[in-house]
Amino acid sequence: MATAPPGANFEGAPPAAPSPPGTDMTGMCFRDQLWLNTYPLDRNMIFDYFALSPFYDWTCNNEQLRMRSIHPLDISQLSKMTGIEYMLSEVMEPHLFVIRKQKRDSPEKVTPMLTYYVLDGSIYQAPQLCNVFAARIGRALYYIQKAFTTAASKLEKIGYVDAENEGATVDSKPVKETIDLKEVKRVDLILASLQRKLPPAPPPPPFPEGYTPPQTVEAEKGPEAQQAGEAQPPPIDPIIDQGPAKRMKF
Repeated sequence: MATAPPGANFEGAPPAAPSPPGTDMTGMCFRDQLWLNTYPLDRNMIFDYFALSPFYDWTCNNEQLRMRSIHPLDISQLSKMTGIEYMLSEVMEPHLFVIRKQKRDSPEKVTPMLTYYVLDGSIYQAPQLCNVFAARIGRALYYIQKAFTTAASKLEKIGYVDAENEGATVDSKPVKETIDLKEVKRVDLILASLQRKLPPAPPPPPFPEGYTPPQTVEAEKGPEAQQAGEAQPPPIDPIIDQGPAKRMKF
């Protein structure tokens, strides 16, 4: 017996269209133990199991094939359609299944959007590679800044103790630093020549269609917190901080 999609009602009114899944759902996972105890988890049944999760987009081409009693992963049928579709890219039965969400524009042209994986019956969304790099770089910069702050505070204490031990009572006179304008112009000329020789930086690659980058901690706290100069906590790592064991289960 077919399962009614979310949002369907039986009071005569047309069923409400289910909302498409979010693009950043890396903080949650889905598992249906009752289904796993009833059906085998293999390449023939994996898509029916994935369709139960909140990651599934009911407007995809695979759902149209299901309504026509055609296997939803039939590539001969999917290649004739355009729009959003899911493909089974890697299989290690019965432990690992990798499902790729992509947009098909023609039989030969597809654009990858998101990737999901089913690990021992639990469904997860794989993090975007750009988010992983951004989180790792941000975390490294956070600890480097923290190390420099700690070292600077200790050096200030050492200098303060040395000044007390010496007992210097002579007023320190401000030392005027002389600036050589010729040297400044020479450095400016060198930098300008290097800038002319180097090609301009290429633009960053675009995000997948419909993808919204997650807001950073600084953007959520607003400009007032940024002007305060307080040390912000390291960014959340999609793999370390949001691994399979730390995600919300549904």
